[in-house]
Amino acid sequence: MKFDQAEGLRQKLDYKKTPKQAKTISVISGKGGVGKSNFALNFSLQLISNEKKVLLFDLDVGMGNIDILMGVRPQKTIIDLFESHLQVHDIIETGPNGLSYIAAGSGLSHFFKMEEADKSYFYEQYKELVQKYDYILFDMGAGVTEEALFFILASDECIVITTPEPTSITDAYGMIKHVINNQSSMPIYIVMNRSLGHREGLHALHHFKEVVAKFLHVQISSMGIIPDDKTVTQAVIRQVPYTLFNNKSKAAQAIQEITSNYLKNSNEINRPSSSTFIEKLRRLIER
Repeated sequence: MKFDQAEGLRQKLDYKKTPKQAKTISVISGKGGVGKSNFALNFSLQLISNEKKVLLFDLDVGMGNIDILMGVRPQKTIIDLFESHLQVHDIIETGPNGLSYIAAGSGLSHFFKMEEADKSYFYEQYKELVQKYDYILFDMGAGVTEEALFFILASDECIVITTPEPTSITDAYGMIKHVINNQSSMPIYIVMNRSLGHREGLHALHHFKEVVAKFLHVQISSMGIIPDDKTVTQAVIRQVPYTLFNNKSKAAQAIQEITSNYLKNSNEINRPSSSTFIEKLRRLIER
């Protein structure tokens, strides 16, 4: 018994010695136009309001809009990291409330395809970030590409954004199926955005979870419901994140509650390095 206690104590001490590793989250959707980027941005801001250090990557290269939603003009984008071999710290910009972000660029001006050397370079650069932040979010482009899958599969978890519309639900299901087929253990959260009513949104959320459990044989977690709110449209037009534009709006209050519940139920950020994005990324590169 004394041996078991001593061994348990040693394991706890070793665990505490493990450097803090940022939790890496991919925010994904099956189709465009469901509010994915708006969620990623405002969720990041709410994490900051809960005293978390956050870095938001816009990885929808060529169609990025995180900077547009914030009304800012970035000097550098993710493309500069690879084409000019800049250090990752050189392309990090600061948005509202101290949000660190990396822009993707917009205007379809660049076709982005990662070569093996790019993946290795990203791996080396990313190692510089994981001890600086609590959360690193990837705002992925809609759908799945080889490049997107590289980031998604290495993430600690995924948040899928959908709406109650049948086409959106179908595409979200397809997206989850694609992720699960490549990594069945991936933790997945679902957000039902633009719900016309709480009861409707709750019903759509529960039904979606049941369908995924029945046909994909995995359990996904309900993250919450965000109501359809004209304030969001007004905020987009003004190029101000809607949680800052009107923090009393229904959408803002919903994402505040989602963030609070997420932090209460989320796994601790400090965890053994074998489970981190960095280790998973290295294994993907070495395949």
